[in-house]
Amino acid sequence: MIRTIMVLTFVALALIFVQPLLILWTLLTGDPNFMYRTFMRALRIALRLAGIHVRVEGLENIPTGVCVFASNHASNLDPVALVPNIPRRVALLAKKEVFRIPILSKAIRLAKLIPVDRADKEAAAESVDIAVEYLKEGLSFCVFPEGTRSRDGRLLPFKKGTFLMAIRAAAWVVPVSLAGTQRLMRKGDWTIHPGEVVVRYGPAIQATEFAEDQRDELRQRVQELVAAGLPEEQSTLAGN
Repeated sequence: MIRTIMVLTFVALALIFVQPLLILWTLLTGDPNFMYRTFMRALRIALRLAGIHVRVEGLENIPTGVCVFASNHASNLDPVALVPNIPRRVALLAKKEVFRIPILSKAIRLAKLIPVDRADKEAAAESVDIAVEYLKEGLSFCVFPEGTRSRDGRLLPFKKGTFLMAIRAAAWVVPVSLAGTQRLMRKGDWTIHPGEVVVRYGPAIQATEFAEDQRDELRQRVQELVAAGLPEEQSTLAGN
Protein backbone atom coordinates (compact mmCIF):
# COMPACT_ATOMS: atom_id res chain seq x y z
CA MET A 1 0.00 0.00 0.00
CA ILE A 2 2.89 2.38 0.76
CA ARG A 3 4.27 1.87 -2.75
CA THR A 4 0.85 2.56 -4.24
CA ILE A 5 0.58 5.82 -2.29
CA MET A 6 4.08 6.83 -3.43
CA VAL A 7 3.22 6.18 -7.07
CA LEU A 8 -0.13 8.00 -6.89
CA THR A 9 1.51 10.99 -5.16
CA PHE A 10 4.24 11.12 -7.80
CA VAL A 11 1.70 10.95 -10.63
CA ALA A 12 -0.52 13.62 -9.03
CA LEU A 13 2.40 16.02 -8.58
CA ALA A 14 3.54 15.44 -12.16
CA LEU A 15 0.05 16.11 -13.52
CA ILE A 16 -0.42 19.26 -11.45
CA PHE A 17 3.00 20.89 -11.79
CA VAL A 18 4.78 19.43 -14.82
CA GLN A 19 2.10 18.54 -17.33
CA PRO A 20 0.78 22.13 -17.85
CA LEU A 21 4.32 23.29 -18.68
CA LEU A 22 4.75 20.44 -21.15
CA ILE A 23 1.45 21.28 -22.83
CA LEU A 24 2.46 24.95 -23.11
CA TRP A 25 5.83 23.97 -24.57
CA THR A 26 4.16 21.68 -27.10
CA LEU A 27 1.68 24.37 -28.14
CA LEU A 28 4.49 26.90 -28.60
CA THR A 29 6.82 24.61 -30.52
CA GLY A 30 4.30 22.39 -32.30
CA ASP A 31 6.50 19.40 -31.38
CA PRO A 32 5.06 16.76 -28.98
CA ASN A 33 8.25 14.66 -28.88
CA PHE A 34 9.73 16.37 -25.80
CA MET A 35 6.46 15.91 -23.91
CA TYR A 36 6.35 12.26 -24.99
CA ARG A 37 9.93 11.57 -23.83
CA THR A 38 9.22 13.26 -20.51
CA PHE A 39 6.11 11.13 -20.00
CA MET A 40 8.12 7.99 -20.72
CA ARG A 41 10.75 8.99 -18.12
CA ALA A 42 7.96 9.64 -15.62
CA LEU A 43 6.46 6.18 -16.26
CA ARG A 44 9.86 4.53 -15.71
CA ILE A 45 10.22 6.39 -12.40
CA ALA A 46 6.71 5.29 -11.40
CA LEU A 47 7.62 1.67 -12.13
CA ARG A 48 10.74 1.93 -9.95
CA LEU A 49 8.72 3.49 -7.12
CA ALA A 50 6.28 0.59 -7.41
CA GLY A 51 9.10 -1.94 -7.22
CA ILE A 52 8.31 -3.32 -10.67
CA HIS A 53 11.11 -4.63 -12.88
CA VAL A 54 10.41 -4.99 -16.60
CA ARG A 55 12.32 -7.65 -18.55
CA VAL A 56 12.25 -7.12 -22.31
CA GLU A 57 12.83 -9.96 -24.79
CA GLY A 58 12.75 -10.17 -28.59
CA LEU A 59 13.74 -6.62 -29.54
CA GLU A 60 15.42 -8.11 -32.60
CA ASN A 61 11.93 -9.00 -33.92
CA ILE A 62 10.94 -5.34 -34.33
CA PRO A 63 11.35 -4.17 -37.95
CA THR A 64 12.43 -0.68 -38.93
CA GLY A 65 9.16 0.27 -40.63
CA VAL A 66 5.93 1.61 -39.15
CA CYS A 67 4.47 -0.94 -36.73
CA VAL A 68 1.29 -1.82 -34.92
CA PHE A 69 2.32 -3.39 -31.61
CA ALA A 70 -0.53 -5.76 -30.68
CA SER A 71 -0.50 -6.86 -27.03
CA ASN A 72 -2.66 -8.84 -24.65
CA HIS A 73 -4.30 -6.79 -21.88
CA ALA A 74 -4.64 -8.07 -18.30
CA SER A 75 -4.11 -5.02 -16.06
CA ASN A 76 -4.13 -1.22 -15.81
CA LEU A 77 -0.36 -1.60 -15.53
CA ASP A 78 -0.06 -2.84 -19.11
CA PRO A 79 0.44 0.52 -20.89
CA VAL A 80 2.73 1.72 -18.09
CA ALA A 81 4.94 -1.36 -18.39
CA LEU A 82 4.82 -1.70 -22.18
CA VAL A 83 4.90 1.74 -23.81
CA PRO A 84 8.17 3.00 -22.23
CA ASN A 85 9.78 -0.24 -23.42
CA ILE A 86 8.80 0.14 -27.07
CA PRO A 87 11.96 1.49 -28.73
CA ARG A 88 10.20 4.25 -30.67
CA ARG A 89 7.45 6.78 -30.19
CA VAL A 90 3.97 5.28 -30.43
CA ALA A 91 0.39 6.50 -30.24
CA LEU A 92 -2.46 4.58 -28.64
CA LEU A 93 -6.16 3.98 -29.01
CA ALA A 94 -7.66 4.86 -25.62
CA LYS A 95 -11.08 4.62 -24.02
CA LYS A 96 -13.09 7.80 -24.58
CA GLU A 97 -13.46 8.20 -20.80
CA VAL A 98 -9.76 9.08 -20.50
CA PHE A 99 -10.38 12.15 -22.66
CA ARG A 100 -12.76 13.59 -20.06
CA ILE A 101 -9.96 14.15 -17.53
CA PRO A 102 -9.13 17.90 -17.41
CA ILE A 103 -5.66 18.93 -18.65
CA LEU A 104 -4.68 15.28 -19.25
CA SER A 105 -7.09 15.12 -22.19
CA LYS A 106 -5.29 18.06 -23.82
CA ALA A 107 -1.91 16.36 -23.38
CA ILE A 108 -2.97 13.05 -24.85
CA ARG A 109 -4.60 14.68 -27.85
CA LEU A 110 -1.39 16.59 -28.55
CA ALA A 111 0.44 13.25 -28.37
CA LYS A 112 -2.03 11.90 -31.00
CA LEU A 113 -3.81 9.41 -28.79
CA ILE A 114 -7.18 8.55 -30.31
CA PRO A 115 -10.44 8.13 -28.34
CA VAL A 116 -12.39 4.94 -28.94
CA ASP A 117 -16.07 4.42 -28.15
CA ARG A 118 -16.57 0.66 -28.22
CA ALA A 119 -20.35 1.06 -27.89
CA ASP A 120 -20.61 3.19 -31.05
CA LYS A 121 -19.60 1.28 -34.20
CA GLU A 122 -19.58 4.40 -36.38
CA ALA A 123 -17.36 6.31 -33.95
CA ALA A 124 -15.07 3.28 -33.62
CA ALA A 125 -14.73 3.14 -37.42
CA GLU A 126 -13.80 6.83 -37.47
CA SER A 127 -11.11 6.15 -34.86
CA VAL A 128 -9.64 3.43 -37.09
CA ASP A 129 -9.60 5.86 -40.04
CA ILE A 130 -7.70 8.45 -37.99
CA ALA A 131 -5.22 5.81 -36.84
CA VAL A 132 -4.62 4.76 -40.46
CA GLU A 133 -3.81 8.39 -41.34
CA TYR A 134 -1.29 8.60 -38.49
CA LEU A 135 0.29 5.28 -39.48
CA LYS A 136 0.69 6.48 -43.07
CA GLU A 137 2.42 9.59 -41.67
CA GLY A 138 4.98 7.30 -40.00
CA LEU A 139 3.66 7.08 -36.43
CA SER A 140 3.56 3.57 -34.95
CA PHE A 141 0.76 2.41 -32.64
CA CYS A 142 0.41 0.29 -29.52
CA VAL A 143 -2.94 -1.50 -29.44
CA PHE A 144 -4.68 -3.97 -27.11
CA PRO A 145 -6.86 -5.93 -29.56
CA GLU A 146 -8.86 -7.73 -26.87
CA GLY A 147 -10.71 -4.44 -26.39
CA THR A 148 -10.87 -4.82 -22.60
CA ARG A 149 -8.79 -6.18 -19.74
CA SER A 150 -8.90 -9.88 -19.00
CA ARG A 151 -10.28 -10.50 -15.53
CA ASP A 152 -8.04 -13.47 -14.76
CA GLY A 153 -5.05 -12.78 -17.04
CA ARG A 154 -6.04 -15.37 -19.65
CA LEU A 155 -6.11 -14.26 -23.27
CA LEU A 156 -9.41 -12.96 -24.66
CA PRO A 157 -10.31 -13.25 -28.37
CA PHE A 158 -8.84 -10.43 -30.43
CA LYS A 159 -11.13 -8.04 -32.29
CA LYS A 160 -10.61 -7.37 -36.00
CA GLY A 161 -10.35 -3.55 -36.04
CA THR A 162 -6.64 -3.49 -35.20
CA PHE A 163 -5.81 -5.72 -38.13
CA LEU A 164 -7.97 -3.85 -40.63
CA MET A 165 -6.08 -0.75 -39.54
CA ALA A 166 -2.72 -2.42 -40.14
CA ILE A 167 -3.74 -3.76 -43.56
CA ARG A 168 -5.02 -0.37 -44.76
CA ALA A 169 -1.83 1.34 -43.58
CA ALA A 170 0.49 -1.37 -44.99
CA ALA A 171 2.13 -1.62 -41.56
CA TRP A 172 4.02 -4.36 -39.77
CA VAL A 173 2.17 -6.08 -36.93
CA VAL A 174 4.38 -6.97 -33.96
CA PRO A 175 2.85 -9.49 -31.51
CA VAL A 176 3.55 -8.55 -27.89
CA SER A 177 3.16 -11.04 -25.03
CA LEU A 178 2.85 -9.21 -21.72
CA ALA A 179 3.18 -11.49 -18.71
CA GLY A 180 2.89 -10.85 -14.99
CA THR A 181 0.93 -7.61 -14.78
CA GLN A 182 -2.27 -9.40 -13.75
CA ARG A 183 -0.58 -10.43 -10.48
CA LEU A 184 0.81 -6.96 -9.74
CA MET A 185 -2.40 -5.00 -10.29
CA ARG A 186 -5.59 -7.01 -10.64
CA LYS A 187 -8.68 -5.81 -12.47
CA GLY A 188 -10.80 -3.77 -10.06
CA ASP A 189 -7.92 -3.39 -7.57
CA TRP A 190 -5.88 -0.17 -7.31
CA THR A 191 -3.18 -1.66 -5.08
CA ILE A 192 0.16 -2.07 -6.87
CA HIS A 193 2.36 -5.01 -5.88
CA PRO A 194 6.11 -5.24 -6.60
CA GLY A 195 7.40 -7.90 -8.95
CA GLU A 196 8.56 -8.64 -12.49
CA VAL A 197 6.81 -8.04 -15.79
CA VAL A 198 7.98 -9.67 -19.03
CA VAL A 199 7.52 -7.86 -22.35
CA ARG A 200 8.16 -10.37 -25.14
CA TYR A 201 8.13 -9.28 -28.80
CA GLY A 202 7.25 -12.02 -31.26
CA PRO A 203 8.04 -12.32 -34.99
CA ALA A 204 6.57 -9.41 -36.96
CA ILE A 205 4.04 -9.96 -39.75
CA GLN A 206 3.76 -7.69 -42.80
CA ALA A 207 0.07 -6.78 -43.10
CA THR A 208 0.39 -6.20 -46.86
CA GLU A 209 0.41 -9.99 -47.22
CA PHE A 210 -3.29 -9.93 -46.33
CA ALA A 211 -6.26 -8.35 -48.13
CA GLU A 212 -8.95 -6.55 -46.14
CA ASP A 213 -11.26 -9.54 -46.41
CA GLN A 214 -8.45 -11.66 -44.89
CA ARG A 215 -8.18 -9.57 -41.74
CA ASP A 216 -9.57 -12.44 -39.69
CA GLU A 217 -6.68 -14.62 -40.84
CA LEU A 218 -4.22 -11.93 -39.75
CA ARG A 219 -6.06 -11.57 -36.44
CA GLN A 220 -5.87 -15.30 -35.81
CA ARG A 221 -2.17 -15.48 -36.68
CA VAL A 222 -1.24 -12.60 -34.38
CA GLN A 223 -3.38 -14.00 -31.56
CA GLU A 224 -1.57 -17.34 -31.88
CA LEU A 225 1.84 -15.63 -31.70
CA VAL A 226 0.84 -13.59 -28.63
CA ALA A 227 -0.44 -16.77 -26.95
CA ALA A 228 2.79 -18.61 -27.81
CA GLY A 229 4.79 -16.00 -25.92
CA LEU A 230 2.68 -16.16 -22.76
CA PRO A 231 3.07 -18.50 -19.78
CA GLU A 232 0.64 -21.42 -19.79
CA GLU A 233 -1.74 -19.88 -17.24
CA GLN A 234 -2.27 -16.90 -19.56
CA SER A 235 -2.05 -18.45 -23.02
CA THR A 236 -5.31 -20.43 -22.94
CA LEU A 237 -8.22 -18.42 -24.29
CA ALA A 238 -10.71 -17.47 -21.61
CA GLY A 239 -13.80 -19.64 -21.88
CA ASN A 240 -11.86 -22.63 -23.26
